[in-house]
Amino acid sequence: MSQHDIGLIGLAVMGQNLVLNMANHGFSVAVYNRTTETTDKFIASLPGESADKVHPGTVDRVQGYHDLKDFVASLQTPRRVMIMVKAGGPVDAVINELKPLMEKGDIIIDGGNSDFRDTNRRYAELKAEGFRFMGNGVSGGEEGALKGPSIMPGGDPEAWPFVKDIYQSISAKVGPNADIPCCEWVGEAGAGHYVKMVHNGIEYGDMQLICEAYFILKHALGLTNAELYDVFKSWNEGELESYLIEITRDIFTVKDPATGNDLVDMILDTAQQKGTGKWMSQHALDLGVPTTLITEAVYARCLSGQKEARVNASKVLTGPTDAKFTGDKKQFIEDVKQALYASKLCSYAQGYVQLDAAAKEFGWKLNNGNIALLWRGGCIIRSAFLGDIKAAFDKNPQLENLLLDDFFKAAIDKAQPSWRRVVATAVQLGLPIPVFSAALSYYDGYRNPRLPANLLQAQRDYFGAHTYERTDQPRGKTFHTDWIHERKNS
Repeated sequence: MSQHDIGLIGLAVMGQNLVLNMANHGFSVAVYNRTTETTDKFIASLPGESADKVHPGTVDRVQGYHDLKDFVASLQTPRRVMIMVKAGGPVDAVINELKPLMEKGDIIIDGGNSDFRDTNRRYAELKAEGFRFMGNGVSGGEEGALKGPSIMPGGDPEAWPFVKDIYQSISAKVGPNADIPCCEWVGEAGAGHYVKMVHNGIEYGDMQLICEAYFILKHALGLTNAELYDVFKSWNEGELESYLIEITRDIFTVKDPATGNDLVDMILDTAQQKGTGKWMSQHALDLGVPTTLITEAVYARCLSGQKEARVNASKVLTGPTDAKFTGDKKQFIEDVKQALYASKLCSYAQGYVQLDAAAKEFGWKLNNGNIALLWRGGCIIRSAFLGDIKAAFDKNPQLENLLLDDFFKAAIDKAQPSWRRVVATAVQLGLPIPVFSAALSYYDGYRNPRLPANLLQAQRDYFGAHTYERTDQPRGKTFHTDWIHERKNS
């Protein structure tokens, strides 16, 4: 009998918590997992170990199924099935199993971290077969999935009205009355997953910037973890207020049970990654946009992974040895704060430039202000800062770059002296700051009306006859010089 509002396939922790979130908000959910023991264990846990996660009546609104056919048959029409499995082949495998059991007009939703190109393909293929496909970005981790994630829905616009109530009910809420959902329609095909990819790329940049700020304060000023806690606590009460600053503050307080040392100091300095930051950098190259901060953040993780090579190199390669910071420590902490804020702004500016380029490439109609609102709550990059971004795009929906907005231009002007002092000091002390440096270089490059690319293009024309444009001729008109001949005649 058709009874459930929605079905969910894939009962890893994210899937389980999304199910509980939906049921806690009054929706009836059918669940299915390829491994039936996982389904049984989840259902059995509802009145027991998950009791602290469920509201009254939730248990009765969740039902597990061992047979996929029975699972599909239990759903109200048009059927809504959300897939929460590993990206790539597993998603295609589940879709292929579902198609014979579903009818035209039914809705298949991929809620995992899929490559937007796969979502574009699946959208086109399923649309041709009469199904409505959605690719939804979901951010917030396990806690967000349970208590309110940021949801970035894209795909078939005809499907959106049928899932809007569910998604906006379970999403995080922001605003003065905490009633604005961090979930709104993004765009067709892979737009939702693209926005999630950019979110994750910005997350890479934010995390690396915070780590570089920590590294500077620790090694330039010699701050203890207790002092770092105080710094980040203060930062989280001002313009840098954010989830990532908050958890960084808390990390400095945790002791290692095995040694009694601060746990952060016991963690090996090798960072891992799942690939979404890399996807963003790769597509930035395809689009020809300078998403330099996220790319440097990805490379920083790659370099961290070469631990043995770095240890070996440290025994051979040298840098500043006796250089020490001798200035005003309190002022320098404020400088690092301002440099972090300015660099963070450049990161978001680059992310939105890439979103605009992708929208043009794929014909998406993205609302940049709404995207900032989606990220205000529930997600990993949530911060007070995003309210200012939304205000900038509300004021000028066609804003070419966030750096040109009056509010952020003023912020950059204020931060610029500090920003330059921090980068210069780190360089003098031999401290690696790839993303702080990339941010400042991007800013200086973007504000400069003339770059050395004229020489680069002359080089290309010299060895490869690639032609060049002239400053005294209309754009698009190209020229070529026989450089060897001209040099002989000079």
